Amino acid sequence: MAKQVILKQGRERSVVRRHPWIFTGAIQKVTGSPERGETVDLLSAGGQLLGRGAWSPQSQMSVRMWTYTDEQIDGEFFSKKISEAIFLRTPPVISSETSGVRLIHSESDGLPGITVDRYGDWLVCQFSTAGSVYWKTTITAALQKIIPCKGIFERSDLSVLKKEGLGESAGLIWGEEPPEVIEILEDGRKYGVNIRGGHKTGFYLDQRENRSLVESCSKDRQVLDCFCYTGGFGVAALSGGAAHATLLDSSGPALARAEMNITLNNVPEEKYTLMEADVFQALRKFRTENRRFDLIILDPPKFVESRNQIDKGARAYKDINMIALQLLNPGGLLFTFSCSGHMEDMLFQKIVADAALDAEREVKILRWLSQAPDHPLITGFPEGKYLKGLMAIAT
Repeated sequence: MAKQVILKQGRERSVVRRHPWIFTGAIQKVTGSPERGETVDLLSAGGQLLGRGAWSPQSQMSVRMWTYTDEQIDGEFFSKKISEAIFLRTPPVISSETSGVRLIHSESDGLPGITVDRYGDWLVCQFSTAGSVYWKTTITAALQKIIPCKGIFERSDLSVLKKEGLGESAGLIWGEEPPEVIEILEDGRKYGVNIRGGHKTGFYLDQRENRSLVESCSKDRQVLDCFCYTGGFGVAALSGGAAHATLLDSSGPALARAEMNITLNNVPEEKYTLMEADVFQALRKFRTENRRFDLIILDPPKFVESRNQIDKGARAYKDINMIALQLLNPGGLLFTFSCSGHMEDMLFQKIVADAALDAEREVKILRWLSQAPDHPLITGFPEGKYLKGLMAIAT
């Protein structure tokens, strides 16, 4: 018996528009008893084939689409998709001065649940859905053939796997064990990446272009890098000739890694200060002390994990932006970000506008900022745009 998922009447519209998620409530019937992760045919209520996807019986997203045609899902399919993704990352998207890059960006590359980042000679993969786990061996074999590398490391230590009925997994899949720290280049800057234990797959590759923009704006400025993690923006500012950079984070180990990254770039010790503290409290302390800066970066962790947290998250974003604006010298630049997918662009702009009013500062937005182009966005999947930011000047 064919393994099919048949939609309810009128529920095929999103699929026709090439949105890759099919929710449980849209399904009328399932035939053939598909296994977790197995490929199923997706049919409209009238019996029209809409494409093929991966079956996930325990998730609210019951099907994630591989294709919107009748093509077979097999090793050849994954090899083709991976090759297409690699072609997209050729220059000018990625320069020769960059050895840390996202090669596969899940749904936006037509491969739901599959993320592959390259750090020097190693690939780091995340398999976060039933379908991606089902095809893991096939995908890994294709990566070996298509992308020259020394090893492939898995970082599927993700809580979201529980929703798929799957356990977490991390470790070497193929090839040589990676060193404790892999040194990468990013637009000429050097960073050390720990792919075994760093956030995400080891580094925030999505901020690459924004770091380069900060570098271009930092000459002779007093810079404050908040939520600095391993010093991505701080290194960029110092590489751009900042007079001094203060790197602020609540994690001592992250700051230790930040100092190593600064050292990799041959920055004199007198050019930077590392400060371990709660960012909210530290910003208030700076305000009390009448400290001032010429450029401030706010790149906080995700304040909004779900829609019911939007109000709480909005208050947190407003709070840090208000105080940051109060700490800026006239003509100072603010680079402020949200990585919360549930935080919409215009709401984020409104939050910053309200923060400016409370800070009693005139603020002009110079640029909208987003994720680097190796984190593309397909038109049928707006959820793929999660990182948003503003470059603003305070007068």
